[in-house]
Amino acid sequence: MPQTITTGYKALVDAAEREVETLPVEEAIKLHGRDDVVLVDIRDPRELARDGKVPGALHCTRGMLEFWIDPDSPYHKPVFNEDKRFVFFCAGGLRSALAAQTAQQMGLKPVAHVRGGFGAWKKAGGPVEPGDAPKTKPSS
Repeated sequence: MPQTITTGYKALVDAAEREVETLPVEEAIKLHGRDDVVLVDIRDPRELARDGKVPGALHCTRGMLEFWIDPDSPYHKPVFNEDKRFVFFCAGGLRSALAAQTAQQMGLKPVAHVRGGFGAWKKAGGPVEPGDAPKTKPSS
């Protein structure tokens, strides 16, 4: 018997955005470099290599988020114990809404996510450093 999905990703993201703060990209860019803010990039490593990175952002893949936040986890990262604001972003703002919601449900606060994600960040002129993707040589 085929599966019946009763709640789609759009409904999940909409619910997350009702629960967490969603920052316009212009506001997120203004937070870059502040000592009291941690920008958390949850994109896959291949996305970082291909598309570039926000300088100074913490990279935590979406799949490790809960394990890095939980102090009882063997994978815990002390940065998540700091008294700071955690601003999550992904490529387009969908995964980061879910990540921020999860982090908030775990007790991390304050949290927010960036509307439009890294794509909006680049388009708005936010600082970006190149990724590590190998450069292809033009064929002769």
